[in-house]
Amino acid sequence: MPTIALVDDDRNILTSVSIALEAEGYRIMTYTDGASALEGFKTSPPDLAILDIKMPRMDGMELLRRLRQKSDVPVIFLTSKDEEIDELFGLKMGADDFIKKPFSQRLLVERVKSVLRRAVPKDGTAPKELDAKAIERGPLRMDPERHTCTWKGEPVTLTVTEFLILQALAARAGVVKSRNALMDAAYDDQVYVDDRTIDSHIKRLRKKFKVADNDFDMIETLYGVGYRFKEM
Repeated sequence: MPTIALVDDDRNILTSVSIALEAEGYRIMTYTDGASALEGFKTSPPDLAILDIKMPRMDGMELLRRLRQKSDVPVIFLTSKDEEIDELFGLKMGADDFIKKPFSQRLLVERVKSVLRRAVPKDGTAPKELDAKAIERGPLRMDPERHTCTWKGEPVTLTVTEFLILQALAARAGVVKSRNALMDAAYDDQVYVDDRTIDSHIKRLRKKFKVADNDFDMIETLYGVGYRFKEM
């Protein structure tokens, strides 16, 4: 079973969430601050990380920023804040999901299952209507089975959600995908996200590809309609 890292300075949450996830068969590692978690991930990288935002020594946002420099491990944030800016900032940095405190253990377990399904489908096939064959669109190469992506031969590290969104666009180049269609491709039916979530992922995708190629402009916005990957 997958290994899940819990990072929260509230020991009651660590205990209750650990019990709930262990009951589902997951292996759990716990940390009380971001700094110790970052160090622990070096020797024992998890399959998914659940991070609190407000923590001593290193908060969840900074931990995610450092993780994204070397890892695309799926990340779920726990937050007691109501400010929208935190969620948008976290999505731009590469978070996969948010859960607001207080939350039910059942909800958390279902979100964990959903994110892990998107990362490693149980039946070995690609999510939704997309198959697991490698996609080639001009300089773009995507291999769903290995979760690798390159542009002009340069590797582009994507989170699970970013990969699924780009895969949905590139699989049918030239075809406009609505935000709802991209939500269906990247998220489980039990997870609700709004339009701004997809927009944030698209912005991050463009930013990552511009690092590899400053002239990258293959993801087009059709205002009021959705997005499409240009035909080559």
